[in-house]
Amino acid sequence: MADGAHSEVVLAGATGGLGLRIAQALVRQGATVRALVRPGTSADRLAPLEQAGAKVVPANLLDAAELAQACKGTVCVVSALNGLEETIIGSQTALLNAAVAAGVPRFIPSDFALDFTKTEPGGNRNLDLRRAFHERLDGAPLRATSVLNGGFMDMLTGTMPLIQFRWRRVLYWGSADQPLDFTTMDDIAAYTAAAALDADAPRILRIAGEVVSAEGLARAAGEAMGERFKTLRVGGLGSLDMMISAARLLAPGGGQVFPAWQGMQYLRDMFSGRGKLDPLDNGRYPGLRWTGVREVLARR
Repeated sequence: MADGAHSEVVLAGATGGLGLRIAQALVRQGATVRALVRPGTSADRLAPLEQAGAKVVPANLLDAAELAQACKGTVCVVSALNGLEETIIGSQTALLNAAVAAGVPRFIPSDFALDFTKTEPGGNRNLDLRRAFHERLDGAPLRATSVLNGGFMDMLTGTMPLIQFRWRRVLYWGSADQPLDFTTMDDIAAYTAAAALDADAPRILRIAGEVVSAEGLARAAGEAMGERFKTLRVGGLGSLDMMISAARLLAPGGGQVFPAWQGMQYLRDMFSGRGKLDPLDNGRYPGLRWTGVREVLARR
């Protein structure tokens, strides 16, 4: 486990669900956290950060000098920003430039996704944005580390429709035996905090709390819920492509970060195997505990 004693880390996007968890994990690992927030952020959104022990720093992402000053003297800038091009490219570029101007040696971008280094450009909007930011990041004079974690395991009980609890079915496209990567936000946060304090962290770290197929999800759901779950093949990957095209036409989603078709794009990259994480770097920080699918489903 990395030693955070006397280390200061800048964290952007700290008021979000993953960002708050990263702040908490950094504090637990002994680091001082400068949580960058927009000026005028409401007190109720700041309270969890202050309770976690983070130092709240109001900073305007459009003010280069102010942003650089906020980053000065820290060992790493971590981005947990979430959004579309204006955020993933625009705001993160401003944050990157500030880190360079302040002489910060390391930067962790807001990737936290499938392995987009192996997926096809043009097939997933959100992954394309991360790929585009990497071109800027790789040209910057500092050391970068990306954390890739597959799908958010927490979403299996909510917004990711793979497990149909009412009908006791697990949906899949293509093969029911295709390995899928899932990691909880708590585990992602703990790992990211360790990476932020690791001066020797490599360019890409790949993690998965559990690698499980649709068949494995059905077994885990059955064990967690005490009822038998079966898999249900919705169609092949080609039919998922057609569903994505139809959803983009009928429900384009405007400026939404995750319209229905975006989630389908993630599922396609998972079930095709293109976004599969391999090899995994779970063992780099041996003090961490990994949460499995059955445990998450049992909490539902």
